[in-house]
Amino acid sequence: MEQARLVISGLSGGSGKTLVSLGLSRLFARQGLTVQPCKKGPDYIDYAWLALAARRPAACLDPYFLDDASLLRHFSRLCLRRPSDIAVIEGNRGLFDGRDLEGSCSTAHVARLLQAPVVLTMNCAKMTRTAAAIVSGIASFDPHLHLAGVILNNVAGERHGAMLRQAIETYTDIPVMGILPRLRENPLPERHMGLSLNSEDSEAHAVLDRLADLLNEHTDAAAFLSLARTAPSLPDETSESAPARTETVRIGYVQDKALWFYYEENLEALREAGAELVRLSLFDADPWPHIDGLYLGGGYPELFADEIASSPRLADIRSLSMAGHPIYAECGGFMVLCDALLLDDGPRPMAGLLPPRPRFFRRPQGLGYVTASVVAENPFHPLGSVWRGHEFHYSRCEWPQETLPPCCLTLAPGQGMYEKNGVHYDGLLARRTFACWTHLFAPAVPHWATNFVRACSGR
Repeated sequence: MEQARLVISGLSGGSGKTLVSLGLSRLFARQGLTVQPCKKGPDYIDYAWLALAARRPAACLDPYFLDDASLLRHFSRLCLRRPSDIAVIEGNRGLFDGRDLEGSCSTAHVARLLQAPVVLTMNCAKMTRTAAAIVSGIASFDPHLHLAGVILNNVAGERHGAMLRQAIETYTDIPVMGILPRLRENPLPERHMGLSLNSEDSEAHAVLDRLADLLNEHTDAAAFLSLARTAPSLPDETSESAPARTETVRIGYVQDKALWFYYEENLEALREAGAELVRLSLFDADPWPHIDGLYLGGGYPELFADEIASSPRLADIRSLSMAGHPIYAECGGFMVLCDALLLDDGPRPMAGLLPPRPRFFRRPQGLGYVTASVVAENPFHPLGSVWRGHEFHYSRCEWPQETLPPCCLTLAPGQGMYEKNGVHYDGLLARRTFACWTHLFAPAVPHWATNFVRACSGR
């Protein structure tokens, strides 16, 4: 399989890899190229920015969710279904940072698996000759990794940049592919919690165009494209057929300023399983159309709690649940189903379908990868199955009269909704409404979409 591709990584978080990934993606898209953005690691905000930059959905390439064969198959299928001129793959954390001493699930692991050249971004503040030592060490640390170039970021001026370039090109054979100047202001001022991106967001497009201009002025974009085209052919891993469409049901999914955390792969999995997807909003003025089931993704409902509390669409959700229609809710979607949200200035009533009241804190209350074991029957996950997901929430459940209802999942690792006798529980079930803190990635949980569609069909 032929696919031009490259990995953008860094020495650590904050090195500039997101700036470079976004700038290159937008620059290539402006040049008329078809760009497939990808991200290693769960980060809905970066996925949204990458999708906006490239003007097509971003893809998840995470070796925690998928073993090597499955990840290769996922990438091959992606390239087949969404042909592109170049795949830009943004790493996370430092290049070799993984879950253990061996660096499992690292960006380097993904780059080796995909045989993709790596471009390293470096924050070079207050550094000159040491940069060469760092690049030399990175290049020799893993002989199976193709470190193909380096971008020098946060450079003080022309003299500083010249010293850095001379040192790296004297002591290593790694080319310097760009020198980015120190910027007076954060080039991504709105990249934070609560930003809801969409294709009409003119301010976000302006930010992305400025990043593209920065990369165009201070790097050789053609060199990146040429480098990506040196990636060798990959084995054709697309022989596994897509699941047969056995049903035709209508599943609504809420995607608006409050709830917008969705992997594109999850929506694709539902379509492949036989669902017609209907995009909805908690802020729709008119009643929702007929749907057979509802998917509520994550987001930041706390930022719009007053609007949600007064929304007549909460009554639509209650009606769906009480009528026994399947509802699947993750994190922010789960909070909308609860009795109320507890904010600093008091509670805000929500749909009232589930008893807990999430209270918000300044620090994360659940963050990172989880492994879920299914310990109770439900419409979506087979009893006894084990699957991987991740948590990202700043709230903790408070329960009425300290009652702890039975849950469908246990997490290890993971925080979940509550802990009892050293076990962390997640996944509440009421009728056929299932809600959890845990986000899932559908290719890693292949039973989910099929079971969701089957439940919506009444079987």
